[in-house]
Amino acid sequence: MLLVSLFFAFIAAALHVYIFVLESFTWTTPKTWKTFNIPSQEEANITRSLAYNQGFYNLFLAIGALIGVALVGIASSAGSVIAGWTLVFACCGSMLLAALVLAQTGGRSIRPAIIQGTTPLLAVFFGLLAVAT
Repeated sequence: MLLVSLFFAFIAAALHVYIFVLESFTWTTPKTWKTFNIPSQEEANITRSLAYNQGFYNLFLAIGALIGVALVGIASSAGSVIAGWTLVFACCGSMLLAALVLAQTGGRSIRPAIIQGTTPLLAVFFGLLAVAT
């Protein structure tokens, strides 16, 4: 279960790095703003600073999850393992909760919420199984 959890945490982090790039660097390109259901270039320009900030939030969660994966994966002490799992659970848990908040807005947000929330959910679920055994 340990490797399965770390795999899903890694994938969740990689997805959030990708979202970071979209939100912080390509937000005003038509492909990106259409992906996020932004109705026009004008609205993409208006929301650019908000997306930029949100992108970095996603990057920081991804970095935390990746550090957690590394600490658990190459731990040389019990303290490293505890710190690693703490980061995996905190960062993936935050990703999952953000997906739940997105899902509760309904409509077109359900599909992105499922995409955003599935891998962190699996990372947390299998991580709990790994820690419990």
